[in-house]
Amino acid sequence: MTEVTVKAKIDKGYQQEIKAGDHTIIADVPKASGGQETGPNPHELLLASLGACTSVTLQMFAKKREWDIKELTVKLSEESVDDPKEPGKKISKITRHIHVAGNLDAEQLDTLKTIADKCQIHKLLIGSKDIKTELSPAASRV
Repeated sequence: MTEVTVKAKIDKGYQQEIKAGDHTIIADVPKASGGQETGPNPHELLLASLGACTSVTLQMFAKKREWDIKELTVKLSEESVDDPKEPGKKISKITRHIHVAGNLDAEQLDTLKTIADKCQIHKLLIGSKDIKTELSPAASRV
């Protein structure tokens, strides 16, 4: 099981301290939303997760086959677009652009594009999921 703890830094506006294993990451929101912009916002962190997973997945796949990748960059963007299934409703559209350089033929490049969709974060985002929320109120102080 993977666990991450996010603790609000109440005295620092909307800054969040994220603990993941031995790592600490700061997340925040833009100044326009009342934050201090001291770290990536939650949407940027989500895109970063997808980009990192995509890159690692492609590297592992290529390494196993001894394919010659010299450079690999994943650039992601998110925008709000009209939902084609429900007019008037908006949905998020994530665009993932993968730049790969190396000694690869057209077939290998096509394979890498297909493999990008096999990364675990991609599967998590597009697949069925269940999010359970539990709330534990702190003991009141008198």
